[in-house]
Amino acid sequence: MDIGTFYSLFSATCFTLVGLWWNVVERRSGWAADPRRRRLAGGIYVTFLLPGLMGLLAQVSPATPLMWRSTFAVVALIGVVTTVRLIGIERAFTLPGPFTRNRWVVAVLYLAVLVLGAFPTVAAPLGAAPIQVAAVLLIGLVVLGHGLTWEFMTDSSDAVAD
Repeated sequence: MDIGTFYSLFSATCFTLVGLWWNVVERRSGWAADPRRRRLAGGIYVTFLLPGLMGLLAQVSPATPLMWRSTFAVVALIGVVTTVRLIGIERAFTLPGPFTRNRWVVAVLYLAVLVLGAFPTVAAPLGAAPIQVAAVLLIGLVVLGHGLTWEFMTDSSDAVAD
């Protein structure tokens, strides 16, 4: 598959997931009343929004690698900061799932995207173009986002702080 086609489909998928998440949140009005739940719901929103932005920005100027590299690095930095903050919030919850317990993997993937954007030569040993390696990392982010979404939505507790 052509990398431009991939990023086109990928970003459209991510923005569709953002829209679906808006519908879920709208139907769960109790989440907005709890500041921690609201932040975690926002974290899931960002989990789909940021990769979607990266996919969209990868298409802006495919002939200019500096464009995708710089935007990926900036957006990934936002992802790292956001994820680290969410990890702190989740520590006060009793959300037991494996995705939630291992949200740090999301931060690691964002960090890898950031490093790849800043230093694309790190992809050379993998035998793939840096933008292709970034695509695999972004797929990983969306897969983890799905797991986090499932755990958040199926948590039957009131998610009260310990």
